[in-house]
Amino acid sequence: MPKLPVLSGREVQRPRERAGFERVGQKGSHVRLKGEYGGQTRVVVVPVHPEIARGTLLSIIRQAGMTRVEFLGFVK
Repeated sequence: MPKLPVLSGREVQRPRERAGFERVGQKGSHVRLKGEYGGQTRVVVVPVHPEIARGTLLSIIRQAGMTRVEFLGFVK
């Protein structure tokens, strides 16, 4: 299993947008992204913090219905 890098909220948001997610709202420091991935419509909440904890990043990846490898493919 590939190790996840330390990313900021903005760096996590960009790969989601590349995967077809669109920004649908923001409340405070949390951005909501909505998109279709894996044949399902999904809503992903991304905290816009300078550094996202690895557990939080894993949760965001799961919310989007992606695997770590798929996510890392969009990061690069």
